[in-house]
Amino acid sequence: QVQLIESGGGLVQAGGSLRLSCVSSARDFRFSSSRLGWFRQAPGKEREFVATINWGGTTTYNEDSVKGRFTISRDNAKNTVYLEMNNLKPEDTAVYICASDEPPYGDKNGYDYWGQGTQVTVSS
Repeated sequence: QVQLIESGGGLVQAGGSLRLSCVSSARDFRFSSSRLGWFRQAPGKEREFVATINWGGTTTYNEDSVKGRFTISRDNAKNTVYLEMNNLKPEDTAVYICASDEPPYGDKNGYDYWGQGTQVTVSS
């Protein structure tokens, strides 16, 4: 079992930035071979895909929502995945959830482990 703990959320003004972190209990090869993702869920809304980064550093974004503003990255030495969020908008307000997927990998939304999330609130 893998535990994921997010941090870095908070209240920011529109146009501001935040960097979210997610530390995994997985270590070494188990972490480095994982696919990592960020999702978000606003009240009354479905969970939405934000970004993912695979074992080789290839990234994928929700182009309609965050491309050009958000950057996902990973540091295997720290067992951590990050989400750098710039030019935040009120529409970005949501609980941001970290997820990890181990081989065999699932589909776009199919991850093995999920964190509890960190709240991001963007004021206008």
